[in-house]
Amino acid sequence: MKKLVITLFCLLSLAAFGQAPKVEFDGKNWEAPYTLDFPKDWDVERFLIPIEFAPSIPYKGVEDIRFTPGWGSAKSEEYWSYAFLWYLEGKPAMTAKMIANNLNAYYTGLIGRNIESRKIPAEKVFPVKTSISPAKISPGDAKTFAGTIYMLDYMAQKPITFNCIIHVKYCPGKNNSFIFTEISPKSYADPVWSDLNARWASFNCNAKKK
Repeated sequence: MKKLVITLFCLLSLAAFGQAPKVEFDGKNWEAPYTLDFPKDWDVERFLIPIEFAPSIPYKGVEDIRFTPGWGSAKSEEYWSYAFLWYLEGKPAMTAKMIANNLNAYYTGLIGRNIESRKIPAEKVFPVKTSISPAKISPGDAKTFAGTIYMLDYMAQKPITFNCIIHVKYCPGKNNSFIFTEISPKSYADPVWSDLNARWASFNCNAKKK
């Protein structure tokens, strides 16, 4: 009996030792293998893909967000103006339909996670609508798309329509895709688009040397 107990203890110890602890993704200190600049007054957020609030989006990688200073203020001319990069493993096909579906799932999930915390009444919630089409290809892009996203602004609790530009890029020697999405409710003639475009213009396939 004593030998059996010792054997079981050893087996349990080995099993526990063999289970590597789960390491949390530290988006703040994550060192990107590319360069994507931002002014000092912009905010940055990073998290892993698959996305917790949009698990149906079938990719693996990192989302790297750039928020304008006025992104969260309804009184600002930069309200809801921001951009995010998807740094993805591999080179999945990117069509207008796929991008529209991904953005629909993304914003549907984003709204859903805010309903309870912001106490949004059920009668204010409606389905997200996305419309994406191929656009003139921007310099350096493999593909460029543009379109609109119609959804519930969960911060103001009223409908909002975003204009969006989506850049698709592949870098030589890398088995990755870079999908950069610019978002704003402002028209494309508004100055905020110059700031958003400048973020993409700063992109480089390689990280800056320290």
